[in-house]
Amino acid sequence: MFIDIHAHAYRKHPPILVQFCTAEQVLERYDQVGIEKGFLLPIVSPEIYLPQANEDILEMAQKYPDRFVPFCNIDPRAITNSVDAPLDRLLRYYRDQGCKGLGEVMLNFPMMHPMVQNLFKHAQDVGLPVICDGSDQIGGDFGLYDDPGLPQLEHTLQRFPNLIMLGHGPVFWAEIGRLETPAQRKTVFRPDGRQVGWQPPIGPVKEEGVVPKLFRRYPNLYGDLSDGSPCNALARDPEYGVKFLIEFQDRLMFGTDLCAFNMPFPLVNLLLEWRAAKKISEQVFNKIARENAIKLFKL
Repeated sequence: MFIDIHAHAYRKHPPILVQFCTAEQVLERYDQVGIEKGFLLPIVSPEIYLPQANEDILEMAQKYPDRFVPFCNIDPRAITNSVDAPLDRLLRYYRDQGCKGLGEVMLNFPMMHPMVQNLFKHAQDVGLPVICDGSDQIGGDFGLYDDPGLPQLEHTLQRFPNLIMLGHGPVFWAEIGRLETPAQRKTVFRPDGRQVGWQPPIGPVKEEGVVPKLFRRYPNLYGDLSDGSPCNALARDPEYGVKFLIEFQDRLMFGTDLCAFNMPFPLVNLLLEWRAAKKISEQVFNKIARENAIKLFKL
């Protein structure tokens, strides 16, 4: 029923706060809720989690080829730690090994940093869609920094019109409506690593934010509906949420961002409820649940 475009798995449990699933645990969760296939995204930057090898992801995908699709991930500092690093060599190698995209890019640099832009340039040239996480600060966090209103994302979409970028995470989805305060975009971290303080936007969308405007303006922007933030963004105003799904039905894709075995999947219930209530059609449901992923990633 569902294809998950965003999940994580480690070969062995790393000694960090988040206890990532093994491949077998991911499949157990998938079978519980009717997820037929998932994309595994490696973590390679050290800002919050311990880095893992692209080869670990390839190994898991090769072990369960009918259930997992691999992404690769490259830190833009790789090879030469410079703005002209030949990252296309690595990206082309992993593409030829079967990797369908690049991500999850999580280093805590500005999105417009020249080394990040170099990575995006090579991803465009090699033909790999990109999934990034975002941040509202530099230091003490993970994810590419962008300003309120997401101008760095917009400039990236302008610079690389043939690069498919999948909007992901709280910093992106908080801006489905106009923000009341910039701090609504993301949580902050205590010294022990626990997240505190996040007060995501709630209530009716009184005025559209930048996200739907970017979708209308840039056909190379897609939506990664994983983690809790897009579900919050849609469910805070069901009338607007339904309208959003229908308008952008061809560029939105279901995901979980599975990081721990007991992590809930609220979007599963939301999509099923809205389909049952005929708020979204069977066609819209199927596109978002699986068909858009099949089409974009040529499964």
